Amino acid sequence: MNKHIYSIIALISICAGAAGFYLISQTKQLPLPEYALHYQQARPISAFTLTDELGQPFNNKQLRDKWSLVFFGYTSCPDVCPTTLQNLNFIYDDLVTIANNSQVLLVSVDPKRDSREKLEQYIGYFNPNFKALRAEHDVLFPFSRNLGLMYAITSKEASKSDVNLPAGDESYWVDHSASLVLVNPAGMIAAIFRPEQVVGEVPSIDSEKLLSDYQRIVALYK
Repeated sequence: MNKHIYSIIALISICAGAAGFYLISQTKQLPLPEYALHYQQARPISAFTLTDELGQPFNNKQLRDKWSLVFFGYTSCPDVCPTTLQNLNFIYDDLVTIANNSQVLLVSVDPKRDSREKLEQYIGYFNPNFKALRAEHDVLFPFSRNLGLMYAITSKEASKSDVNLPAGDESYWVDHSASLVLVNPAGMIAAIFRPEQVVGEVPSIDSEKLLSDYQRIVALYK
């Protein structure tokens, strides 16, 4: 009797080991992202609260259960922002096909000029499903550092690191990253998509490469 019990236990162990090996081998066969900076261990996002284009609070909870593509920009941006948002609009249906819980978030780096109303009008021009977020610099700076997306004010009267511009001064630009941060449904940073730099052209992220890696990263998460 004991021999039969030992045989059954051994058989169960072998089957369990085989099943585990199969699952591991299947996971290893999933293609890895080729172009994005993909974090095998997703990075946490510290607690934050921004305001969306409708005047509603937007915090870590709104990142949960969604795949979020986060972009830093501003409505007065002459090139990178409209180019990036237009490209994201072109592929938005593809993003949703890959993951129906996809969302695109523009975070303004120019709270002085980008009011809620201005952001609502601006983001709606590109895609009504996109969201625009804002906060003052005391909230925005820590949030940007956490995501790895930096920005700086440039003006005749101010240095690049100075955000305390003279009252009424509207003659400034905001230097900012053209990268996209991908946040997974756990609300953690999964990857960063970086733009391609071509002399004489606006920095932009190749849409086909973005979609390819987006699909792979979503598949790896499941």
